[in-house]
Amino acid sequence: MAALRTLALLSLMVGVSTALDMDCSYFGLLDHLNVSRDNHALADVRPVKNWTTPTRVQADLVIFGILNVDEKAQTLTTQSWSTMAWKNEFLTWNPSDFCGIDKLFVQREMLWMPDIIIVEDVSDTGSVRRSLHATVSSDGVVSVGQAHRLTTTCQMELYRFPFDTQTCNITFTSVTEIEGTVLEMASNGSVLTKYSESLMITQGEWSLGSIKISKVNVKANYTHQLSYQVTIERRPLLYVMNLLLPLLYFLVLDVASFFIFEARGEKLNFKVTILLSFSVLLLILQDILPSTTDTLPLIALYCIVIFTLVWISVLEAMLVNFLFDLDKAKRATCSGVHTPAETRILVPEESAGEAEKAEEKPGKYQLSLRWPSDVVLLKLILEEVKVARQEYDSTVREEQERNQPGSYEKVARIIDSVFFVTYVVVNVGFLVYMHNAWLVK
Repeated sequence: MAALRTLALLSLMVGVSTALDMDCSYFGLLDHLNVSRDNHALADVRPVKNWTTPTRVQADLVIFGILNVDEKAQTLTTQSWSTMAWKNEFLTWNPSDFCGIDKLFVQREMLWMPDIIIVEDVSDTGSVRRSLHATVSSDGVVSVGQAHRLTTTCQMELYRFPFDTQTCNITFTSVTEIEGTVLEMASNGSVLTKYSESLMITQGEWSLGSIKISKVNVKANYTHQLSYQVTIERRPLLYVMNLLLPLLYFLVLDVASFFIFEARGEKLNFKVTILLSFSVLLLILQDILPSTTDTLPLIALYCIVIFTLVWISVLEAMLVNFLFDLDKAKRATCSGVHTPAETRILVPEESAGEAEKAEEKPGKYQLSLRWPSDVVLLKLILEEVKVARQEYDSTVREEQERNQPGSYEKVARIIDSVFFVTYVVVNVGFLVYMHNAWLVK
């Protein structure tokens, strides 16, 4: 029993002395790994013990902000965080030998770094914030990270603008294409998409749709490019309220202008005003869409067709007004100058005879010439009524003839009616086509 106690005491003393001799500092671990600025081989040479062993670099890209999409310059600006991880076979240790230290932070300049760049990157040099240190794990895995305000080129398809969805590629590749450097995915696309959406700090015009990852094999058995396909979707509400709906309202007003009476001349002025309003909206559209697009966007087709329809409607209104004026000129030429009828007082024969007798015998009929009898007065009034009625009937007849449409006016009304029906049918058909082309995927 005493021997067992002595043996346990000796074991405890050996363990305590070993713990006292163990180096628990980062300096001891760096000295053990021979990590220093003088060890150039550790920073210059690919860290493998056998040169045929490939170095697999895992790349991750997390997007947490869509800052700007420039349609004219064809660029996408995002706030992103990228990480790279690979294994350095010369930087491994047993954590239990160093008091449980399983992670070490080393300056980037002291270690070998893969020369990975982003092919589409057009950012300036001040847009990248690199971490000063690399993280080294006890199993030899080295990881570095950097935050960028990343601006990349992106070939955009604006055919369905503003209901468009853009897919931009962010491709990681090696500059020198060193033999044995292999790019691999650290996470799958669905995980990166969910993680990016949870960290998204901007809620502007664009929203993140998805992130897909694909490899491109440039050489046999080696993968030199890793492509991230970032899909973003535009929020079209602002463009609908500021551009599409006003154009639609102008089109409805142009259709409603057919109910304005042609003879007043207000219809043409109203249509010209609508046409000028269209021109202002087209100037706004010119500042939005790029001039280098190969295919005509649907919104440009929408504006051009509506502008053309209103322009044709203005021409039709001018033709109808011309026919109305031509009909008025024809009537004025045919009727000539109107002279009012002269009012004449017809003296009856009996009254004339009495006047002659009065001249022969002035003493007897002098009062009768001044004040005619009741019968003579009634006959005079009757003649006046007949003349007035004839004048009234003539005026009513001329007014009816004036209200009757002439040949040119009839043609104008037929043209206006046919064009109105055709105009409405064409507008409805065009709007249905635009709805299917824009919104139906």
